[in-house]
Amino acid sequence: MSWSRAARTAVLAAGLALAGAACGEPPPRDEVEVVVPDGASTRDIARILSEAGLVRFPRLFAWAARLSGQDSVLKSGRYRLAEDASWFEMLEALERGVVVTVPLTIPEGFGTRDIAARVAAFAGVPADSVLALTRAPELARELGVPGPTLEGYLFPDTYRFAESLAPRTILAAMVERYRSFWTEERRARLDSLEISERELVTLASIVEAEARVPGERPVIAGVYWNRLRRGMLLQADPTVQFALGERKERLLYRDIDSVADHPYNTYTQPGLPPGPIASPGAAALVATLEPADVPFLFFVARPDGSHVFTTTAREHVNAKNRIRAERNQR
Repeated sequence: MSWSRAARTAVLAAGLALAGAACGEPPPRDEVEVVVPDGASTRDIARILSEAGLVRFPRLFAWAARLSGQDSVLKSGRYRLAEDASWFEMLEALERGVVVTVPLTIPEGFGTRDIAARVAAFAGVPADSVLALTRAPELARELGVPGPTLEGYLFPDTYRFAESLAPRTILAAMVERYRSFWTEERRARLDSLEISERELVTLASIVEAEARVPGERPVIAGVYWNRLRRGMLLQADPTVQFALGERKERLLYRDIDSVADHPYNTYTQPGLPPGPIASPGAAALVATLEPADVPFLFFVARPDGSHVFTTTAREHVNAKNRIRAERNQR
């Protein structure tokens, strides 16, 4: 008589439950972590589980894995298994690769340099190697984002990954999370704005970098949209910081002049820069897709990070003078 795998598994599960009870397995306890190395055989896995106190009869466990047909599909990794788990449950966890995961948080507005440092620390590899991946145009093309690199498309979020996961796989998961942002409705809104996906993300990355008060994102986006539509220079400080390759507490005219010819210097170059300057979060992307309908063309930051928005150049200069006087008084 020929049995299907499902039938064998069901019979095995029932048999193992009875066997466990008959053999006097330990009473229910807490979880135990075990590490199954790459290339471990079924016998090796059985020994590892036995040494961890999870399996009392390793040879019988290995035989059970072969009988169920799972011996060739057990995966390596770090597992957290209940000490009272049945053999069937342990085999299922090992077959499905239910490994221990660790959180990895990418904050909104992080650039590739900061993201690469976090991914490298998580994966235990050099940061430069991860940074090279994020800045490789061919990887951006492979992952289906507008480019020119992965800058801007590594979506800010808290992820959970297995410790042994390769950096390339981690970056691909972040890009996939970015792609999930684009619903049909948002694609339709993008089309109505007559702007490309890359341009939208580029503008959103500037909005993200400028906004210190979350509620100001739509207003800041509205200001930049107004400037673009009038053919004005964006004059966005964060783009100059990007061109400089370093963050400065205060941007001086000499800093702007030092990168005057850089394509990301929006004080000297018209329109949007060639690509995003960091990874905007969902709120910044939505704000850029649906900017506030405001008349403002200028804004200047207060010491607390909020902004004063103005319509004319004279109003803007007056606002800057007031804020400078307030800063000097402090």
